[in-house]
Amino acid sequence: MTTKSNLFQHYPLNPAFFDEVFQKDGRVYPHYEDIHRQFSQLTSKDFERLNEYAKLSFLNQGITYAVYSDGHKGAEQIFPFDLFPRIIPSTDWNKLERGLIQRNVALNLFIQDVYGDRKILKDKIVPSALIFSSPHYSEEMKSIKPQNGIYCHISGTDLIRHSDGEYYVLEDNLRSPSGVSYVLSNRDAMKRTLSNAFRWANVRSVNEYPAELLATLQSVAPVTDDQPTCALLTPGTYNSAYYEHSFLAQTMGIELVEGGDLFVENNYVFMRTIRGPKRVDVIYRRIDDAFLDPLVFRPESMLGVPGIMGAYRAGNITIVNAPGTGVADDKAVCSYVPAMIRYYLDEEPIIPNVPTYLCEREEDLKYVLEHTRDLVIKPVDMSGGYGVLVCDRLSSAELEDIKLKIQADPRNYIAQPRMSLSVHSTYIENKGEFEPRHIDLRTFTLMGKDRQFVLPGGLSRVALKEGSLIVNSSQGGGSKDTWVLV
Repeated sequence: MTTKSNLFQHYPLNPAFFDEVFQKDGRVYPHYEDIHRQFSQLTSKDFERLNEYAKLSFLNQGITYAVYSDGHKGAEQIFPFDLFPRIIPSTDWNKLERGLIQRNVALNLFIQDVYGDRKILKDKIVPSALIFSSPHYSEEMKSIKPQNGIYCHISGTDLIRHSDGEYYVLEDNLRSPSGVSYVLSNRDAMKRTLSNAFRWANVRSVNEYPAELLATLQSVAPVTDDQPTCALLTPGTYNSAYYEHSFLAQTMGIELVEGGDLFVENNYVFMRTIRGPKRVDVIYRRIDDAFLDPLVFRPESMLGVPGIMGAYRAGNITIVNAPGTGVADDKAVCSYVPAMIRYYLDEEPIIPNVPTYLCEREEDLKYVLEHTRDLVIKPVDMSGGYGVLVCDRLSSAELEDIKLKIQADPRNYIAQPRMSLSVHSTYIENKGEFEPRHIDLRTFTLMGKDRQFVLPGGLSRVALKEGSLIVNSSQGGGSKDTWVLV
């Protein structure tokens, strides 16, 4: 086994957190030995040159993201990328893969049940009030049955690794999970910058994702005599994830369209092309339900397609993910997923949830108000890390303020214990060496007709600020290439 050296010689170890690379005695975990040895042989000048090359690669590919924190006001920035990859042994990944499929099968059955017989509500496994008070519950979906009974075709489940070394589910993202384009771009940047590194490790490919996504979309198309036509519906160039929208459409070989490019006639959806109207069978939408169809949802929406819900109801188009799927995206509902797995599958959850307190439950609210400083408070329906409060870092006045907000609207908040997100060696440019930074893992699962696929690895997100637990790219976080070993 190897120990710390060179770029790692001042690397601090903190026994309070699980370090993905170094053991508590300073030795490197066996699955990191080869890559650590290669990095240790680099001088600071060598590494700086490679780091600049990687950033140039991202710049040339236009890999950017809009940052809204710290006064950036949505400024486009190069997506921060750290060259030292995260490595997951195959045995660990195989368990995660099985757990993610189990979880997504149960979530799909839950959404189907909520808009169908509502057995899980009648049996009081999940409170009805929790579902019907969700802003993402859609009455429209009561009368619609999606193709093959699939509602959540694409999901992004966020995992963390606690100080006990075990993985836990932090939350599920079922509306428009983003970030998969960075997984593929990170791998491309790694191959361009450190091609020799791949000679030492047998790493599972991520390049098949666009083909798997397209096959998933095609598998849930309405019955047609021709090859199904799929399109990706984007809000437009000003959306913070537009890079991803264009990347996915291009790599799948399908059209990237805005609402104005589509129209509905006789309950069929058509795309305007220079050769005339072309029928569309599957829409991978990256806009929220509220903007999807101004005839059904928000009438002022300029982003959606008037009449598309009528075509959907008639079974002439598939919308991915299905409208109303966000009802299972609610962070309060997420806490019931282990119960859903037991209820629908009669199995124990393979990946446990982070313990969660629902503030609308009287006993939970009492605990949260008495232990606020020890908890992390989250609004139930926000994403991107917005609204998350790590309470031991708040002033007394700020603590009292959040307590008042919780008491005024307890349904809108959950609380979780301050989990010790694992740390990973990350290059800190202004210090010229590696230091530990907190990370999580966004995974991507696809579900189609008779097919399931989990992208090997996913997106390892890094909180670049020392001590920060907020890893979201929209708030200045970065990412790493994630290697799943064969």
